[in-house]
Order: sequence, then structure tokens, then C-alpha cells
Amino acid sequence: MSGRPVVGVFALQGDVREHVRALTAVGATAVPVRRPAELDDVDGLVIPGGESTTMSKLSVDFGLYDPIAKRIADGMPVYGSCAGMIMLASTVLDGRPDQQSFGAISMTVRRNAFGRQVDSFEAPVSVSGLDAPFHAVFIRAPWVESVGADVAVLGSISRAGVDGTVAPHVVAVRQGAALATSFHPELTGDLRLHELFVEMVREAA
Repeated sequence: MSGRPVVGVFALQGDVREHVRALTAVGATAVPVRRPAELDDVDGLVIPGGESTTMSKLSVDFGLYDPIAKRIADGMPVYGSCAGMIMLASTVLDGRPDQQSFGAISMTVRRNAFGRQVDSFEAPVSVSGLDAPFHAVFIRAPWVESVGADVAVLGSISRAGVDGTVAPHVVAVRQGAALATSFHPELTGDLRLHELFVEMVREAA
């Protein structure tokens, strides 16, 4: 792709501005997506951190769920951070009965697995493909309980969850054109994961 790829940010809920700022800094044209017509003009999509049950409901209410699902199925690159990871999962544990996700990555994700807002934390995470650990911010973060055969695990962290047991938990994955992290790179100033995603968008185009 020549020029700047156009990357949309799901903008009905969540930390939209931070992703727009990071994507712009790494060479993309970043645009908020609130309506189906706005989705037509993007080469890739970021689903930000926020509240996954609210995102699910709003995506249906605003007519975005089906168009996003179709674009993902057709190969549009997509990246989800925290709540965005939940939205990309094929199976969600501890969600609302009517909660929908896009099934972009064959994985089972547990909501709020590391605890509530007061249990938020920061920690270094070694991410495959990055030259040094990523200083990750976890806020009411999910983790990945299991992945399908075609999913690449990019990063894990040993940390106690809501059950109090310290064990390695998967926090970064990729399957084809879909990327997801439990943590919020948009809050750190470290642009390497946004660079990775924009490169995925360029390759897909």
C-alpha cells in the first residue's frame, strides 16, 4: 500500500482518542467509526478498551455489529485491546447472556479475570516480535483461557487472578489478520504494538 492506511477506531464507547493519537503517530490516518457507512472507508479497525457488554449492545443498536462482522470475515485487519480483546473472542466467559462478540480469534476469554478496577496493575510483558518487554497497563483486564490451533500466543504473564492462584496467563494473541491484547498499549506511549498493527494493515492491502 502506498500512502497512509486508513484505520478506523470503534468510537461508540471506550478510549478512542488515545488509539487515534497512537495510530496517527505511527503513520496511519485514524478515523472514528460510529456508523456503518464510515466503516466502508477503512483498511483496518481498532476496538479499544472500555466496557465490552456496553460495546456489544451499542454495536447492535447502531447497526455496526453485522457490518463489522462481515468486514472481519472478509479479511479486514482488526486489533482489540482489553475490552476489544473480548469483542474479538469466539467464546466469552462471565459475560452477559445477550453479549455478542465477533469471533475473529479462536479463543476463550474470561472477563475481568485479573479482578476489579482496584486490582488494576502495570507489569512488563515479553511480546513475540518486539525487541524488549512491553510495559503493559492492565485495567479490569481479561485473560485468554484457551486458544485454537491456528492462534499464535504472543505474550503471557504470571499473575494472580480472581481465584488468588499465581499462574501464567495468555495476554496477547494473533490469528491471521486479527491481533488482541489484554492490556492497553494506547495508554503507555509505547507505539510498537500500533506499529505492528499498521504494518498488518499495509500487508493486507
